[in-house]
Amino acid sequence: MSTLANHPAVVSGGDDGSEPSESVLKRILGLQAFWILGVLVVICACFTVLAGDRFLSAGNFSLISQNVAVWAVLGVGMTFVIITSGIDLSVGSVLVFSSVVSAKVMESMGGTGIGVAAAGMVAAVLGGLAWGVFNGVLVAVAKVPALIVTLGTLSIALGLAQVLTGGIDIRSVPDELTDFSVYTKILGVPGLPFIALVIIVVGAIVLHRTRFGRYTYAIGSNEEAARRTGIKVTRHLVSVYALAGTLAGIGAILSLAQFGTTTIAGQSLTNLNVIAAVVIGGTSIFGGQGTIFGTVVGLFIPAVLQSGFVIIGVQPFWQGVAVGSVLIAAVYVDQSRRAAAMRGARSSGLLRRRRSPSSNRREKQ
Repeated sequence: MSTLANHPAVVSGGDDGSEPSESVLKRILGLQAFWILGVLVVICACFTVLAGDRFLSAGNFSLISQNVAVWAVLGVGMTFVIITSGIDLSVGSVLVFSSVVSAKVMESMGGTGIGVAAAGMVAAVLGGLAWGVFNGVLVAVAKVPALIVTLGTLSIALGLAQVLTGGIDIRSVPDELTDFSVYTKILGVPGLPFIALVIIVVGAIVLHRTRFGRYTYAIGSNEEAARRTGIKVTRHLVSVYALAGTLAGIGAILSLAQFGTTTIAGQSLTNLNVIAAVVIGGTSIFGGQGTIFGTVVGLFIPAVLQSGFVIIGVQPFWQGVAVGSVLIAAVYVDQSRRAAAMRGARSSGLLRRRRSPSSNRREKQ
């Protein structure tokens, strides 16, 4: 478990109230997100050498941004969940289920028109919210481990989506929705990446600048301590999982807009990519630490690998191998850093006890 000393927002100064001895540059270099950004640059450089203009083309970067848009929306919710020391394995299946419910609603209303598209979007968000609340209640109220709960809902949500469609994708998505993905630009940014950017900015503000975000860090650092300070831990955890589910519903809307179909069988790696991106970006699986910026940096690792492998003709199956390897490495680095921090904390505690006046008096006596 993390302690407040390890909290990313806490920077301790000297005993005399002086500025922290650690320089800003040193703190930046210590961030996992900084090193992951360096890894991303190296990956891009490798694909540039191997594929040249095909990788550096505007069309390729547009495709990468479209893929990252959906994952980024899911990644924001996953960051909150993992900071609480939880996990949500069901986001990909919830996305599929929400997209199916949305497509079914739009199909039953005739399949065209802005009103139909709006009704479908509402259905997708409500579908995601329902699954998020269901996960949160089981985790926070029923005290079932998050791993078990979300592993179960992963299967249930995907199974229900297949039951509703017979395993056949629904393609009756209104042109108003798909045109938004293809033709709409807001402030020069394509529609889907712009929506994702707005959600990223709002998510970062909520996490790093509001009481909700502080409570999220506190629960992940020490749930029992957070409860004793008056934080309504149960209600907050339900809210966090509800947020993740709602964002999965929004991701379903973006996916429908991007592909014009429900992609029931096309989200098999979504869970891996999103969780890997969050952890690779520096969010600790032990809770209490993480940033939205790190998640965004981590998201580009699987997206760039996916695009680069396709361009240079490598089988896309290797993407899972590469992302999984980076994920294991990131968790190992996180564990090593935490172990080093704990050893340092123990050493500092011993030194303080040895230097304390009471210790000196005891030694003299």
